[in-house]
Amino acid sequence: MTERCFSLTIATPSRIVVDRIAVVSLRAEDNSGAFGIRAGHADLVTLLSASVVRWRMADGSEHYCAIDGGVLLVSSGTDVSLACRDAVPGASLEALEAEVRRERAAQLEAMRRARFEQTRLHARAVRQMLRYLRPQPQRGEAE
Repeated sequence: MTERCFSLTIATPSRIVVDRIAVVSLRAEDNSGAFGIRAGHADLVTLLSASVVRWRMADGSEHYCAIDGGVLLVSSGTDVSLACRDAVPGASLEALEAEVRRERAAQLEAMRRARFEQTRLHARAVRQMLRYLRPQPQRGEAE
């Protein structure tokens, strides 16, 4: 017996992570808890929490994607779309965990650099303002 499939799309603002692949089942998590979707599911819109979305293909293989929250839309029981800010796909949970750790470390380093640069620019602006706000000595006065 062949299992019915639906199409899955996962997109971020900068790329399409999963593009209309045929999926047998999907598991995701929102604020009410974990839930599953199969072909023929009723229309649904829900806000997903930061979690790992997993799906099973017709050949039985499982795939994973760590998301930073998002919106999941089920349309006509045949299309599932997930829009999220960031998504990291993985073939196994172990590989996904390592990739998420690498990406998180890179994000933290970028944020640290941005804070440092912001502080440097702020200090420079304050120095410039102080230089212009200090009273200038009058001609003939001792400095």
